Amino acid sequence: MNNNNIISIVIPVYNEQDNLPELFRRLFPVMENLNRQYEIILVNDGSRDSSLPLMLQEQKNNPNGRNLRVIDFNGNFGQHTAILAGFKASKGNHIITLDADLQNPPEEIPKLLSLLENGHDVVGTVRKNRKDSFFRRYASKLVNKLMNKVTGFTLHDYGCMLRGYSRGIVDIINECGEVSTFIPALAQKFAVNPVEIEVSHSQREKGESKYSLFRLIRLQFDLMTAFSLFPLQMITILGALIFGTGIILALFGIFGRAVDFVLAGIVVTCTGITSEYTGRIYQEVRKRPRYIIRKIYEEDK
Repeated sequence: MNNNNIISIVIPVYNEQDNLPELFRRLFPVMENLNRQYEIILVNDGSRDSSLPLMLQEQKNNPNGRNLRVIDFNGNFGQHTAILAGFKASKGNHIITLDADLQNPPEEIPKLLSLLENGHDVVGTVRKNRKDSFFRRYASKLVNKLMNKVTGFTLHDYGCMLRGYSRGIVDIINECGEVSTFIPALAQKFAVNPVEIEVSHSQREKGESKYSLFRLIRLQFDLMTAFSLFPLQMITILGALIFGTGIILALFGIFGRAVDFVLAGIVVTCTGITSEYTGRIYQEVRKRPRYIIRKIYEEDK
């Protein structure tokens, strides 16, 4: 089998039992209509519902189930880690990532594939007419602007995981040994001919978002500390400003105790950022595996 003719679809799955039947109903016709060899890699990221049985049932009963592989983690390792496992297992020359929640329609896959076949090594996406809550949309805009400042990239939607990658980019990502990473930014760093397009976005009809406010903040810290020393550099500048402000306030004796609290808050924040980098070093030197696979299910038909 010529791998150059294969399209790989990588889908992380975590507690998506309500969306999987509809995903399969829509995804397989899209792939069949391409008239190309393809594989669908589902990575079960420690789901606690019936997601795994549904995936295995689809693999067994669907006439095209031979194109479906299921990687079953022994716990919950996170969306990006699940995608990394899918990358490792993928065989195709073009790889497309897709969430299982159907907020990004699988019908958009041909659009991304066309750009990959035209020579783009990374196809980034921006959610058009995004159907999330106002808070989520506004927070996302702020995060996108902040992350572009920190990383030096020009991505407009870090959160959209419907993305396309060439085999070469995926191979480079597979060689990276970081314990935690942010795949869209990592791909952008290595890309030679990237492109960014708008894709449709739908409201989540079933299930709940797997990203709580805490997990979103955690993800942004991962992105920030993985791709830039800017926060550490800002701490140095901030320290100098605090020192200068302290001298001025001491000369004029103003603001009193309020200033002490403000400065204490700044010190704690700086300590926290520094600790983030120290924590990442600690994670790396332990050399623990990114994930543990319980079993890989492949159906021969």
